[in-house]
Amino acid sequence: MWETCADISCNNLFAWLNQGPLTLTLFLHTVVVIPMFFIYFQEKKRLQEEN
Repeated sequence: MWETCADISCNNLFAWLNQGPLTLTLFLHTVVVIPMFFIYFQEKKRLQEEN
């Protein structure tokens, strides 16, 4: 999973995401998918309180 960066500096986010599909998957799940669950349940609770 962790290979050496071919980029000049490994501090680049895109160079880090280019390390492999597992890195990209973990990044997308933590940034996009997991917060969507919190937003979904928060909005569901708000809609039930309105009714």
